Amino acid sequence: MHAWMYLSFAILLEISATFFLKLSHGFEKWQWGSLSILCYSLCFWALAPAMKDLPVGVVYAVWAGVGIIGASALGYVVFGERLAPYQYGFIALIIVGAVGLRVTTSV
Repeated sequence: MHAWMYLSFAILLEISATFFLKLSHGFEKWQWGSLSILCYSLCFWALAPAMKDLPVGVVYAVWAGVGIIGASALGYVVFGERLAPYQYGFIALIIVGAVGLRVTTSV
């Protein structure tokens, strides 16, 4: 599997894990917390092969940045969480950075 595919899968797992963590209400609902731990564990399993072929800084920046965007979008759509306009602006900067790192990496 291509390194970027592993990274994409890791990002999806991270966003899922964050969603389940929110649903766990601070691990009061242990079933959701357990799903969160499982998804985070699988996330790191998928992240490791991506680091074999891509620079660690690029992998981590894209993983964290796209994860922030995905978690923010889920928070908005599913939980009705709203951010201040300047916060959306900073999230847009994260998108620019993630795209820039993807475009400039030749693997």
